[in-house]
Amino acid sequence: MSDAAPPGDPGEATREKLAPLRDEIDALDEKIVGLLNARARVVVKVGEVKRAGGEDVPIYAPDREQAVLEKVRKLNHGPLPDRCLEAVWRELMSGSFALERPLRIGYLGPAGSFSHLAAVSKFGQSVEYDELSDFPAIFDAVARGHADYGLIPIENSTHGGVTASLDCFLESGVPVCAEILLPIHHNLLSRVPLERIKTVYSHPQVLGQCQRWLTAQLPHAKRLDAASSSQAARIVAENPSESAAIGSTLASQLYRLPVLFDNIEDNPNNTTRFSIIGRQSPRPTGEDKTALVFTTEHRAGALTDVLNVFRDHGLNLTRLAERPSQRMNWEYYFFIDLLGHAEEPEVKAALDEARGHCLQLKVLGSFPRA
Repeated sequence: MSDAAPPGDPGEATREKLAPLRDEIDALDEKIVGLLNARARVVVKVGEVKRAGGEDVPIYAPDREQAVLEKVRKLNHGPLPDRCLEAVWRELMSGSFALERPLRIGYLGPAGSFSHLAAVSKFGQSVEYDELSDFPAIFDAVARGHADYGLIPIENSTHGGVTASLDCFLESGVPVCAEILLPIHHNLLSRVPLERIKTVYSHPQVLGQCQRWLTAQLPHAKRLDAASSSQAARIVAENPSESAAIGSTLASQLYRLPVLFDNIEDNPNNTTRFSIIGRQSPRPTGEDKTALVFTTEHRAGALTDVLNVFRDHGLNLTRLAERPSQRMNWEYYFFIDLLGHAEEPEVKAALDEARGHCLQLKVLGSFPRA
């Protein structure tokens, strides 16, 4: 009879070497939990000071968030990568929000959408989430105080601007206070093996973004449109036989659909940028953007006159988009992002000068760069 350890079971010599290391990890875990709760008790005091001051001090401050994460990165000397510690600290801050006052975050539903995934990646698991039916509902919820913050998709690296969201900024006074860059990865979700899948559901845009993979791996499967990728996951969860959905990892968790294949998108660099809207404007951090919208007279060189102002002040424009005004034919609104904060002297001077060339100019917000 052999004395060899069963497969997967370490031998006696290995167990003896592992035991003190695991004891050391357990002792460190105990210290970490104690330090985390000590930090949390300070957070409670911060909340008490904010409430006692009687001022409208925001629970979530994007400028403070950026400073904390930057400090963590500077303190990190490995071996853990920065992104690991950033994820830990984001959850710490999420728990801190809940200790001060539970935050409510509005996003474009249904649950499991990429907007939902972006919200969770930014605000963590300890806040409340409210799935809303459309972009105007998100702006309205934040403006009325029914939600503290809202997530609005602005542009996609593959498909360009999200025009419906841009239109809302024209009508709302709620400012942009932060941004998120979310890599968009599509996953095949199903409870049956690949060879049994006969129907694939997802949003038409998502199906198009995975066309090459589907053609190679499921050439005979029908592709059926759903209102969203999360709705597709819901359909498959309710009717799992011979069907699959393409959706997010969050949809996989919510609808209990295993990920058969991950990252099946044709373009692995596909990214969506989200704006976070709120009722307060963050302070300058030194690494900021300012978003604005303007309209000009309908004459030759009018747009160039405005753009030259920013050039002459040495300000870099990171985005320029246009939308019809919907009030008059051939009248357009121009949306610009520039590097810098509206409170910085050079940016303020440029905005003041640019207004002289515009029929209307509105600053949508200044916020830390993602």
